[in-house]
This record gives sequence, C-alpha cells and structure tokens, in this order.
Amino acid sequence: MLLIGSAGQLGSDLLRNNPGHDIAAPVRGELDITRPDQLRAAMERHRPELVVNCAAFHNVPQCEEHPEQAFRVNCTAVRDLAVACRDAGARLFTFSSDYVFGGDRRTPYGEDELPRPLQVYGISRLAGEHAALAAAPEHAVVIRTCGLYGQSGARSKGGNFVDGRVADARAGKTIEMAMEQTVAPTCTDDLSRAVLALAAAPGVTPGIYHLVNEGQCSWYELTLAIVEILGLPARVVPVDRQGRSGNLRRPLYSVLANHKARRLGITLVPWREALELYLRRRYA
Repeated sequence: MLLIGSAGQLGSDLLRNNPGHDIAAPVRGELDITRPDQLRAAMERHRPELVVNCAAFHNVPQCEEHPEQAFRVNCTAVRDLAVACRDAGARLFTFSSDYVFGGDRRTPYGEDELPRPLQVYGISRLAGEHAALAAAPEHAVVIRTCGLYGQSGARSKGGNFVDGRVADARAGKTIEMAMEQTVAPTCTDDLSRAVLALAAAPGVTPGIYHLVNEGQCSWYELTLAIVEILGLPARVVPVDRQGRSGNLRRPLYSVLANHKARRLGITLVPWREALELYLRRRYA
C-alpha cells in the first residue's frame, strides 16, 4: 500500500491500525501530490496494489480565498493520481466530504443522492470525485466522510474540533456553538478501521462510499457531549448563524448514510460512543 498524507489525523490512524499491510508512507517533502512527476516516480518505486490518498486542502475559509489551490489539490492532483493508478493497475482509495451536499433535506444522504455544494471547498471535492472516477473508472473508490477528529489533529486547522472545545472548556470560556448545522462527527480511529476493512472486503466495486460514525447531532450538541463526558465546568451557548460565516455558506444538514458499506458488513459505532472512547483514552 502507498499511503499519501500519512502525517494527518486519518493517515496517522491508518498507520496505527494497519493489520499487517506493507505500507510505504512518504512524507510531504518526498511526495507532493501536486507534482505528477513525483507521483509517477512513487508508483514506479513502490509498485503498490493499493494507493490511499489522505492529502487534501480542507480548510474551508481558505479554499474561498485560494480557489486555485483548492482545485489543484482536491481535483487536479486527484485526477493525476487516478491516471497513475490506472496505468499501474493499482486500486485508488481517495476521500471526499459531506460538503458536496447542500443541506436541503433532513434525512441522511445516500451515495447516489444528487450533490449540490455551496462553497469552493465542496465544489473542489465534488470535482475531484468526478475526476477520479472519470480517469480510472475501474480502479477508483471515493470515500465521503464528515467532521473528522483524531489523535494527530488537523494541521491546517490548528488541531481538531474536539480537542479545541476541551481546551476552551478548561480555560473557562463561554463557548458559543452553531446549533443549526447537523452533522455526523467521525473519529478517525473508527474511520481508518472501516477503510482498511473496505480495502480487504471481497466484492468491493469502484465508486462512491460513505463512511461516518452513525447518528447525527449539531455542533452545539457535540460540544455539550464533550463537556458532559469529561465533567468540565463550561457554559455552552447555542447560536444560529444560518450556516453562514460572512459570505461563506455551509450546509445546514450534511449527515451521510453508510448504505453501501453496511451491505458489505462494515459498520461504525454511534458518534457519541466513539466520542466517549476518544475522550476517555485521550484525557483519562
């Protein structure tokens, strides 16, 4: 397996939970996904049967400010990687986002629902999905997920949401949190195990799969759960910004349904159970 983006929170957990695969995990200085020559050289050097791409430009506000970079990383590079995998006969697992949906419903989105992204980030992710599946229709698996948090944090965001709220609560801050956005927060420990199970499952066909912790909550409800589980003396205040940060729009509802994975026997635990396990392990 060739793992791209191994330093991030999902990549780190894929390495940690690896059941015995021979994994090549070059760092960013060794493999820049936006350099097609480096992609080809890595494929020739490692000759992987499976490539897992965790690299992405996923800072949503910065995507609005730097759309060229968002499309370079989230679309063009994914296309180039898909072509390299197709030419080498390797499978590609690459990731996308709940933000490909517009939030215009109140029941979980299945893999076949029509996307309608609201911002540059979601558009670039959707473009990457199409690019991968068009360039390597027999080789590419696109995994959509949502609200990731894990031990290694997200460097581009200064850590992950859960640890940020723990720090706020311990600092005695009043935490104002969005109550109008409903999501399926997902622990990368669970996600990584599901990805590895999907890679090993017989009969996996190319296409789009959803992998998230089960259930749904608002960011406000998630923050309340963090405070309750750890018994932190913090005040959490619900706010309704209608999914807007200035001109940036976020989907009001972006819960994903794991239909295809469940049919393969791959399931993830409910979000609160995953959160409690993460918090107990990290802050016990």
